Amino acid sequence: MRDETPLDAQDARDPAAAWLARLHARALQPPLRPRVPLACEWGPIGSVEPALLANLRVSCLQPGPDPGQAGWLITGVPTDSLRVLALALREAGKVRAWRDELLSVRDASGRVVGEVERGVTRLLGIATEAVHLLGLAPDGRHWVQQRALTKPDDPGLWDTLVGGMVPAGESLDNALARECGEEAGLSLGQLSGLHLGGWVATQRPTPATPEGYTVERIAWYVAQVPAGVEPVNRDGEVAQFRLMTVDELRAQLAVDGFTLDAALMLVAAGVPPATA
Repeated sequence: MRDETPLDAQDARDPAAAWLARLHARALQPPLRPRVPLACEWGPIGSVEPALLANLRVSCLQPGPDPGQAGWLITGVPTDSLRVLALALREAGKVRAWRDELLSVRDASGRVVGEVERGVTRLLGIATEAVHLLGLAPDGRHWVQQRALTKPDDPGLWDTLVGGMVPAGESLDNALARECGEEAGLSLGQLSGLHLGGWVATQRPTPATPEGYTVERIAWYVAQVPAGVEPVNRDGEVAQFRLMTVDELRAQLAVDGFTLDAALMLVAAGVPPATA
């Protein structure tokens, strides 16, 4: 749904700047409801709504270490304790989809301190990492994908050519190679000029998980897809691929036709902001 935030007089004079400001505001939103810290012995690793864990009977969970401050502490080996907690949340009917995929858990300094089931990361406000690929055709058009209508997040919206999570223990390059194969039937060897374009970060509520909060860093790459090579989806998560001109990208950006993440990356890569 399009952002209907009214423009003030200054915004009306510079609609592109106003649109860009709204885009970045959408990327850094507070939770819908209060959250409290979730920590392990090395410090904070996430956040939860206060009542989410209150009725779970797990021995590795106890009130937070700071007297007078609400929060929860995971005791023991983080990976083992987080698995116990994740299973308890699934038993309580709180987990939307159990993925049997582990993601890295980091402390405030970015150090990996454990692993956790992907399906509970949003519930626990645990920061995740992802990779995306902006694919260019030789004539300057952009290859983009339309997300499958069955996707729980942003169904039917336009997205970058390829994107996905980075599992625990996998490098960014390996994650990108795997996602390219699964989502677009491409190998990195088919691409030319592949390079890291930069990073974008988001912190915002998770619509598909009412008690969740998304904290994510995305490494975005840029490469050229050779003429005559067309992406083919392998995992059923893409409705279609399309080549778009910059003007077509801007038109879709103006009506929020792209996911927030993709919009941030396209603008960071130099696509001019939408003005309508």
